[in-house]
Amino acid sequence: MSAVSADLTDIDLTVHDRRIAARHAGRDTAELEIPILSATGSGPTTLAAFDSALLSAGIANFNLVRLSSVIPPGTTILDDGARTDGGSRGNWGDRLYCVYARQDATEPGSEAWAGISWVQDPDSGAGLFVEHEGSSEIAVRADLKASINALCRNRGISGLAAHSRVVGAVSRTEPVCAMVIAPYVTAGWS
Repeated sequence: MSAVSADLTDIDLTVHDRRIAARHAGRDTAELEIPILSATGSGPTTLAAFDSALLSAGIANFNLVRLSSVIPPGTTILDDGARTDGGSRGNWGDRLYCVYARQDATEPGSEAWAGISWVQDPDSGAGLFVEHEGSSEIAVRADLKASINALCRNRGISGLAAHSRVVGAVSRTEPVCAMVIAPYVTAGWS
């Protein structure tokens, strides 16, 4: 079995175990809380600016594993900006499964914009994320709207309100990074 399929098996078992525990507690599905975090950072290189943004978001010490954009049933999206722990609990070097948008800008006066948009069924909590990045807020917002509408249309979904979080930064003297991230869960390596 490949490392990727082994990882997915471990995740499936964890989710399965949480669902069983939730059923025993009188709920149909396990609850997952996904905070929407946004941050900017700067540094002498784009990598250093990215790390600065990760530090600002409270998730710098995790290994990011980028997910496609499906929100599982039983999920609550937290978009209040009140989380100070990055929304993730775990240990140094753990995997952090997440959806994120990241944009860098390096030239003085250039802009970096990143955003996530989402829709959710109010009854089941199932939904979709889309993420975009670019050099202007207008372009990122337009791409988010076009993508979330297309993903919903492709699935025959209508009538759900779309929500968005967009953040930007302007490079003054050194590279900047703008990012919006939706962290799902962390997982160790053992």
